[in-house]
Amino acid sequence: MFNIVLVHPQIPQNTGAIGRLCVNTDSKLHIVKPTCFEINDKNVKRAGLDYWDLLDVTVWESLDAFLEANEKNIDRFFFATTKTNKPYFEHTFKTGDYLFFGGESTGLPMELMQKKWENAITIPMGENGRSLNQAMAVGIVLYDAIRQNFSDFKQK
Repeated sequence: MFNIVLVHPQIPQNTGAIGRLCVNTDSKLHIVKPTCFEINDKNVKRAGLDYWDLLDVTVWESLDAFLEANEKNIDRFFFATTKTNKPYFEHTFKTGDYLFFGGESTGLPMELMQKKWENAITIPMGENGRSLNQAMAVGIVLYDAIRQNFSDFKQK
């Protein structure tokens, strides 16, 4: 339904939880290396439970490799970041969109987001908030995108 793109993820448990979320939402997961863990890491699979074998996942060796294969879709790239004031819920998402999330301590590279800066989105937080858990952030944005396209969502 949607494409979740994790650029340089650092915490295997988050990636596992996001993989589980992707299976449950019929979304494709893209993992862009380098990562701080092996994709077969037991923590990834533990967080993803028995869903990992059902996951539609592509592991990219680099951001350049991902962009080379997918840049034709750049108009539908959305970048989750704390560096903008435009909330995710002010965007209109379409089935097949690419929702990007950066590494837990690094965020997304600015040069990536500048390719389509008008599609930079943020999750509003209170004055004491700096960031959210990566898996939580993916869930927030992904389920709003599903809400906007609910008629396309296949439920059991």
